Amino acid sequence: MNKVNNAIKAIFNINLNIKKNEKVLVFTDLIQPDENISNADKIKREGLVKIAKKMLEIGREICSIEFAAYPSLKENGVEPPEDIWIKAFGKDAVGELKKNGYLQRLRHKDKEPAYLKEVEKIINTHKHDAVNAVIALSNFSTSHTKFRDLLCTLCGTRYASMPLFDEDMFYGPMDVDWQKLAERTKKLAALLNHGKEVLIKTPNGTDIRMTIEGRKAKADTGLLTESGSFSNLPAGEAFLAPLEGTTNGKLVLEWAPTYKLDSPVILDVINGKVKNITGSDSYADILTKKLNENPDFRNIAELGIGTNDKAKRPDNILESEKILGTIHIALGDNSSFGGNVRTPFHQDFVFFKPTVVVKNDKEEMTILDKGKLLVQTQ
Repeated sequence: MNKVNNAIKAIFNINLNIKKNEKVLVFTDLIQPDENISNADKIKREGLVKIAKKMLEIGREICSIEFAAYPSLKENGVEPPEDIWIKAFGKDAVGELKKNGYLQRLRHKDKEPAYLKEVEKIINTHKHDAVNAVIALSNFSTSHTKFRDLLCTLCGTRYASMPLFDEDMFYGPMDVDWQKLAERTKKLAALLNHGKEVLIKTPNGTDIRMTIEGRKAKADTGLLTESGSFSNLPAGEAFLAPLEGTTNGKLVLEWAPTYKLDSPVILDVINGKVKNITGSDSYADILTKKLNENPDFRNIAELGIGTNDKAKRPDNILESEKILGTIHIALGDNSSFGGNVRTPFHQDFVFFKPTVVVKNDKEEMTILDKGKLLVQTQ
């Protein structure tokens, strides 16, 4: 338990650099009665709530801290409920958003730009009421939400997103040399930013290409000391939003977000969207049903390259997408990191032993060869 306590203190003191006079919000989500989950998942999610409560207990010794738990929203990328907005932005800001009908529109992912400008004016007016940092320990991720984006970009809130986190991560990907990880991640992000196109192949048949010109890669380093910083914990990826409509090829899934498939599921991608899903594994039907809910769910939203040398587990997407030598590709929302698709869905899939080539007008560089990093990053 001392190891866990020390690791939690490090999140406050090292990753977030929390000062005594700062305000921190810790939140988690609770299993709803109608969720059909396995006993193993139930145990994991109850464990996540325990970690959130432990975070509150230790945080009380360090800063001003609030805790909230809300019923699960059942999907990544869904805007959190009203009481979380109030705790994060303050009653005055949220009251004004509600008065003008904006909060409901935000929570329904309304993309109309005129009202979003009004939202930004309101948030700016009350930004000094916002929390200084968020530790988001909800099972379903809030990373790709307007809630998170407004906190970081307008209020300067530092935001640690930790969906699917479990205690074992304290002993693996959180027990990393953060400075070396940051150097490695920033170097790979810089290489992506010099490219115009990325080509990816894996031994199991994935063969995809995408345009990245004009899109800025970000470095998820886990060091959230600057105003407006955002990162997963555990951290370790260089990521960007490919240009919509430009991704073409085939993705072969061998892993769902939290378990290995019995047989591969193949996604055919045409002009930036998943057009067809085939495979005998039941996950093919699960994913097809989900993507049929909204055409924007089919969008190729993200390319990420894992950079955490202590990340190992393939059965938890929070950790597996950070594994050094892997890449991940996400579907759905990319509006919070440079893309144009705003929708209540974001799902990553990890690909192992990839060969990744970054091209521009003058040259092409192979940065990964069957999962081996070829570029010097330290």
